[in-house]
Amino acid sequence: MNRGAIAQAADRFSRDYAHFIRRTPLLKLPGKALGVANDEVWLKLEHLQAGGSFKARGMLNRLLANPIPASGVIVASGGNAGIATAAAARELGVPCEVFVPTVCSPAKQQKLRELGAKVVVTGAVYGEALEACIARQGETGALMTHAYDQPEVVAGAGTIGREIEEQGSGLPDAVLVSVGGGGLIAGIAAWCEDRTRVIALEPQLAPTLHRAREAGGPVDVAVSGVAADSLGAKRVGAIAWDITQRWVRESHLLADEAIREAQLVLWKEFKLAVEPAAAVPLAALRAGIAADARRACLVVCGANLDPATLA
Repeated sequence: MNRGAIAQAADRFSRDYAHFIRRTPLLKLPGKALGVANDEVWLKLEHLQAGGSFKARGMLNRLLANPIPASGVIVASGGNAGIATAAAARELGVPCEVFVPTVCSPAKQQKLRELGAKVVVTGAVYGEALEACIARQGETGALMTHAYDQPEVVAGAGTIGREIEEQGSGLPDAVLVSVGGGGLIAGIAAWCEDRTRVIALEPQLAPTLHRAREAGGPVDVAVSGVAADSLGAKRVGAIAWDITQRWVRESHLLADEAIREAQLVLWKEFKLAVEPAAAVPLAALRAGIAADARRACLVVCGANLDPATLA
């Protein structure tokens, strides 16, 4: 994965799919507005992306880069990657089948059905849904999109990094990114390389990358907690592992309570209705991580939730 592949995806989006892949806003706020020490905090509002999360970029890029058989596309997901694949499939007019675990929220399952996807609920966690999805793909021959571990998916996510640099007239001093399987941070880190700090953030109850770093390589971990439906990959992706080893120096864990508090701050103070995974970067900033960064960018990655949960 390199910046050339990311630039190619970004150019394709802007040329042919600007009506679908949105150039999401970059909101710049004084740090004091968020109660943090940084001079300026940038919010990359990727929860406003098609399908409600950053995943739309990678999934569309995957579908555009490969021939799609009559059986369509198939994906396993905690929710967001499935929604993104279903949205991209509808855009291209092809069938879509999505395997989700029982932890996938009713709101996400409903959105999948509204997008026309065939939804299969199986397994307690994402890894079990993935096993069932792989078996089904062997039967149908559908094009499989992976939630985070395919080059086209990572390159699509990396277009966020390019947009941040363009919209900010340069990169910030730090980019704070939530990590599940690692596709988002891999794409952003591949774009930024060593030109700024890219910081990996995970819930304490879903420490996929953090445990891999402790073990010296990807390992299976138990995942649960407030962000399990979006950051619930039990093993960091091979692409993400390689890229983060090269370009990401920091990895931190956040408590569910801190994530929930940050989620409520974004809702009560700024009316941003986002899921817990999208609030992890703010939780980190409020905990003092990257406090020395004059300009810190938080990737607000998704908003597929029932707003009633914010009451």
